[in-house]
Amino acid sequence: MKTLLVGVDHRSIISLDGDWHYLVDQPPARALYTAEGKVRDNGYALNTHPNIDSGAHNEEYNFATAPTLRVPGDWNTQDPTLFRYEGVIWYQRDFDFQPKPNTRTFLHIGAANYKSFVWVNQKRICDHEGGFTPYDCEVTAALKPGSNFVVIAVDSTREMDGIPSVGIDWFNYGGLTRDVSLVTLPMKFIDDYDVHLKHESSFSAANANRLTGYVHVEGAAAGTPVTLRITEAGVSTTLETDAEGRAAFDVKATKLELWSPATPKLYKVELASGQDGITDDIGFRDIRVDGTRILLNGKAIFLQGANMHAEAPYRTGRACTDEDVNNIFAFLKDLNANFVRLAHYPHDERMERTADRDGIMIWSEIPLWQHISFDKPEVYAKATYMLNEMIRRDRNKASVILWSVSNETPNNPTRTQFLTNLANEARRLDPTRPITSAILGPHLQGNEMIEDDPLAKALDVIGQNEYIGWYLMRPEDADNIKWTLPQKPILLSEFGAEAKQGNHGGEDQRWAEEQQVNVYKHQFVMINKIPQVRGLVPWVLMDFRSPTRNIPKLQDGFNRKGLISEDGKKKQAFYLFQKAYEERSVGKAE
Repeated sequence: MKTLLVGVDHRSIISLDGDWHYLVDQPPARALYTAEGKVRDNGYALNTHPNIDSGAHNEEYNFATAPTLRVPGDWNTQDPTLFRYEGVIWYQRDFDFQPKPNTRTFLHIGAANYKSFVWVNQKRICDHEGGFTPYDCEVTAALKPGSNFVVIAVDSTREMDGIPSVGIDWFNYGGLTRDVSLVTLPMKFIDDYDVHLKHESSFSAANANRLTGYVHVEGAAAGTPVTLRITEAGVSTTLETDAEGRAAFDVKATKLELWSPATPKLYKVELASGQDGITDDIGFRDIRVDGTRILLNGKAIFLQGANMHAEAPYRTGRACTDEDVNNIFAFLKDLNANFVRLAHYPHDERMERTADRDGIMIWSEIPLWQHISFDKPEVYAKATYMLNEMIRRDRNKASVILWSVSNETPNNPTRTQFLTNLANEARRLDPTRPITSAILGPHLQGNEMIEDDPLAKALDVIGQNEYIGWYLMRPEDADNIKWTLPQKPILLSEFGAEAKQGNHGGEDQRWAEEQQVNVYKHQFVMINKIPQVRGLVPWVLMDFRSPTRNIPKLQDGFNRKGLISEDGKKKQAFYLFQKAYEERSVGKAE
């Protein structure tokens, strides 16, 4: 059984993080796949051991004497021989466990890039496709008292019909890149919940005191009691599940302070049903679009932020620890940012949790990036599943204000219909947040930049990517560019230039920090002339690895558009944005 438990990081767990034995399954990965491409349930999955004394042997492998990789973590930065490896690696770990009567146990995997296959005690448990969202495999029937083992095969091979597809401009970090744990629950348990400020047709601060949502109890019969308690907000009520195990509610809070970057208030939300209970930290706020404005709790806001990949500062590799996230948020706070776009995939849940606490608003997206097979129904099914996983995990995070369905996709009718349907699916799953996407292709007529991508009709907020002064025209040309854009809130979702930290020269010298600053200064002139711009999201907060960036001594395998180098050194452009954000000198909220 594969499911997705909400709030695992707020439950009592048995962590399986640490050292796991690993074996490399070189392409064509014969230990995992048959000649017909089917997954094998024998071989490495059985975790047998060669009998050295008798001469009897298995398929000539042995996890017991194999080297180890740290979990969570990518394999690329832990073993130099695996730095550019894309393929299958097998992970194995022994663990002790004592099953409890009348309980169910799940193996929680925070993320595994890109496909993963799970066996416990030689039994195939579940599979998962998608490298950036969590999943939970029920292992109750496979566990036994005492010593147990888990084997997970992770395949990072990029595929034409994968999401993302084969052409990506970021490093393809493979492995068990987020936490792995065991979660034991009663036979009937809370697996999903949604607790949010009621999204009325119009916002009124005076009446912003109703909370609504649902609690789902897996295995519960109709009429099963569920309690909802938010003591500090004066909420205490008992609900009943319907025939599907879902208990909806609409309650009034006697005291409620709304979440915002200035006051990132979180409440202890206690949910209980039968023998199960969970406490989560949730903030309540209203986010909506009004014409060309973005309103937070009824007030127009301007988003001052940056893009970022899930790249660990200083050590590089996939960001997956508290230290990684704390370092990233220290950069954002020093920048005076109130917003971050988590590009181009759902990041570690620590990101949203920290953003909730620190008051940083988030754009979260699934990895539909450029070369997607938009004409294939099975790819749409994958995209819908990934969207569901992202929203289900993070819908209770106040910091997440935008769901994004894509980045830089080709303008054609097939793509437009695919993404329009996906945007509507996002609204069905969560009608309380605006939907966005980052659009790339405006066309230039004289000195007028025209954005008429029909996908804009499906979006509430439009992300506009552009690189005037770097890939297109000269920096000073931006001063006189006139933009024709839809009458919706516009975020400059990507703009910038590359500079190697410490490389200095004139303002027109490519790759110099001074030239990066010059590009941004002219961008500021242009942006202040576009009335519907409601946010700045320069590309990118920190330099990140990309296999397509191959200019030695300047790139060395990194995209150098960061305001900060991969080892944490701030470029001149960082201080330009720091000052602009402090003074609020670029862009207006309305």
